[in-house]
Amino acid sequence: MNRRNRLLETVAGIFFILLIFLAEEITVQASEKEGYDFSCSGVAEVLNPSALSSEEPAREQEQLNINEKFQAEKARMEEELAMANVQNALNIRAQADEKSAKVGLLYKDCGGTILERENGWTKIRSGNVTGWAKDEYLLFGEDAKKMAEDVGNWIVTLDVEAVRVRMEPREDAGVYGLIAYEDSVEFIDIINSGWISVDYDGEEGYVNTNYINVKFHIDEAESMEVIRAREREEAERKRKANRGAVAADADELRLLGALIYCEAGNQSYEGMLGVGAVVMNRVKSGAYPNTIHSVIYASGQFTPAMTGKVARVYEGNVPDLCMQAAQAAINGETTVGDATHFRRAGKREGYVLGDHVFW
Repeated sequence: MNRRNRLLETVAGIFFILLIFLAEEITVQASEKEGYDFSCSGVAEVLNPSALSSEEPAREQEQLNINEKFQAEKARMEEELAMANVQNALNIRAQADEKSAKVGLLYKDCGGTILERENGWTKIRSGNVTGWAKDEYLLFGEDAKKMAEDVGNWIVTLDVEAVRVRMEPREDAGVYGLIAYEDSVEFIDIINSGWISVDYDGEEGYVNTNYINVKFHIDEAESMEVIRAREREEAERKRKANRGAVAADADELRLLGALIYCEAGNQSYEGMLGVGAVVMNRVKSGAYPNTIHSVIYASGQFTPAMTGKVARVYEGNVPDLCMQAAQAAINGETTVGDATHFRRAGKREGYVLGDHVFW
């Protein structure tokens, strides 16, 4: 009996030692696991580290290089884009019926995203306007993409909170400044797989492609509510002007001067006047809104107006030369004829003046 008891005590002791050893091993493994530096956070990765290896190829696939991003956006344009094929403006209606109420206007050189098509009509979304337009006044597919590339421009947006704009396409180059997440800048060219050039306050700067996305920017439709509000505002301006008030005119002069500074502040006086003339040519054309303010702030027309830069300059200091060019443009002077568009020179035919081409 004593021998049996001693045997049982020996087995129990060995079992106890094994329990201690296993407990220590479990503790060590747990502490090592808690200190693991997972490349991406989330409950799934913490509970199942093997998921990291299975998801890694998917993440790499999402990180398209800059050429692939452009090609993807071009393919989307050809498949989803419709462009207005009119001399002035195209009615956007609530229903696919000519008797249906107008909800907005799609001006010449403007476009929108195709939502659905039926019986010779297309439902599109353009800016804050969604409605139906007749197919006979629209371009689709390759024709739409071709027109869009002719009148629109590529815009660079960010995947991160901010990114440096460098003076050369190198990580150790000097810095012009920062682009914030909510900002956008105009794309110029692809330098290589790691860098693109952008228009940064009139300077050609360079941005690392790891942090950016690209989208194509075209002018957009205006809703009838916006159009009617502008007409009421214009009528009120005229009423005040008849009583001798000039505040509204002075405001628009300053606004035009601010836009000229944003778009051509580093150009010659002739180049500044050219930008002002483009705005005034649009004001006089039936294909665009009919006031300076509404042309500048019409949905999707001028990048500095979209990003808020024009408003910041307006509230701050507008250089005298820009104000002089604005006044000359309002008076009817032009250095670019009846041009209604401009962009950085280099990839489009037209009248080249300084760093811009006008058409």
